[in-house]
Amino acid sequence: MSFLPKYRPEKLSLGFLEEEVLEIIWDLELASAKDIHDKILEDPERELAYASVMTVLQRLTKKGWLKYVKKSRAFYWYPLISRDQAKAIKSYEQLNNFLAVSNPDVVASFADSLDTASVEQIQAIADRLTKIRQQREENK
Repeated sequence: MSFLPKYRPEKLSLGFLEEEVLEIIWDLELASAKDIHDKILEDPERELAYASVMTVLQRLTKKGWLKYVKKSRAFYWYPLISRDQAKAIKSYEQLNNFLAVSNPDVVASFADSLDTASVEQIQAIADRLTKIRQQREENK
C-alpha cells in the first residue's frame, strides 16, 4: 500500500497565490473563479483583480494540479489530487532531493542531531516500511 498517488502534477513548484488558490479549491472541492475571487477578497486588506485569479487557475491547470468543467456559462475547477496526496508527493520529493545531494556522512550527521521524539518517529517509519515490504512480498 502506498500513500503516493499514481498521478502527479507535472510541476510541483507553486507560487504564493497559486498555493492560496489551491487551498481554496481543496476546501470548496469545486469552485468557479468568482468563488475563489470572493473568498480571497473576504480579507478587507486584500486587493486582487479577477483576471489574476483566472491567470492562476490557468497556470495550475497547465501545471497539472487542476481540471475544469463547464456548467451552463461558468467554468468550475477541481483538484486532481487531494491535499494529503500533495503533502505526500512534496515530502517524497524533498526527501529524495536531500538524499540525492547528501553523502552518507551528512545524512548520518543529520540523523544523529535529531531529538529523541524524532528518532522514535524515524524508527516507527522504518518499522512501517518493513511491514509494507513484507506485505508486498506476501502478495506477489
